[in-house]
Amino acid sequence: MKFLHAMIRVLDLDKSLKFFINDLGLKEVRRKEVPQGKFTLVFLATEEGGPEIELTYNWDEKDPYSVGRSFGHLAFQVEDIYQKCEDLQNKGVKILRPPRDGYMAFIKSPDGISVELLQKGRPQPVKEPWKSQPSVGSW
Repeated sequence: MKFLHAMIRVLDLDKSLKFFINDLGLKEVRRKEVPQGKFTLVFLATEEGGPEIELTYNWDEKDPYSVGRSFGHLAFQVEDIYQKCEDLQNKGVKILRPPRDGYMAFIKSPDGISVELLQKGRPQPVKEPWKSQPSVGSW
């Protein structure tokens, strides 16, 4: 058995693609437009052949989707947790759970999907300004 993808519904495809591609650094690996069903599927991954996130965009949807309690978060390993969080902040992404421990941080997608960022390997040494930053909101 092989894990293929996780699907999330998005209200604004352009805003979601900016977040997942420009901010997080994922790559679009394929796209499927279905005019008769009035939806678009966009598959994203960290690399070709890797596990994917399927963004489902229903063209006529106007109301935000609720996030079910049964879904927790997406998780990505990063080379440098501090640098990634700084880059994201510079792009306007709010760090909800700063990497105070040098290992883990949380952000959210434009549709409210929690995204966990985990330091590759061992935690980095704890340092400011992250050490003193409190968590905000929910994640």
